[in-house]
Amino acid sequence: MPVIMEQKVVVSEALRAWRYLLLQYGEPAPGPVELRVPPPQHVWREITEAHWHRSGLEPVRMRTIRNASVVDVEAKADVLTALRGIGEWTAALTRSRAVGDADAVPFGDYHLPSMVGQTLIGRPVDDAGMAELLEPYAGHRYRVIRMCELYGQTAPRRGPRLAPRDYRSF
Repeated sequence: MPVIMEQKVVVSEALRAWRYLLLQYGEPAPGPVELRVPPPQHVWREITEAHWHRSGLEPVRMRTIRNASVVDVEAKADVLTALRGIGEWTAALTRSRAVGDADAVPFGDYHLPSMVGQTLIGRPVDDAGMAELLEPYAGHRYRVIRMCELYGQTAPRRGPRLAPRDYRSF
């Protein structure tokens, strides 16, 4: 669900929605630290439209999350792209996070190709260039991407950052 929330938005927008829904519908985690556990799959379908709106998610991502809540990702992660609103990027990130697919490559990401290229060869590349650079690491491509995210270099910024949208005021 967090991956769907991250579609086509800035990170702060997705984190705000995740935090709100986790506080409203999540369950307390066991242990001495105050943490929340995401709600079970069936609860995602029961979230009211008012709470979706208050979270800041627009109806498109709300419908996508509701549709995805019927799929058992651990058993059928490859079925995700058959759902409306879930493409290659979302499916790859979901497979890497939910089932630990070490080879899932999120093609279509706005920042990843240039960051991987900058880290591995010193210049930004596109999706095709990233695929070529990651080819020698087949079987572990997402792990390489993660290492680039954690320890690599980013391409130089060329413009202002995208401002977060807030759908709660609509």
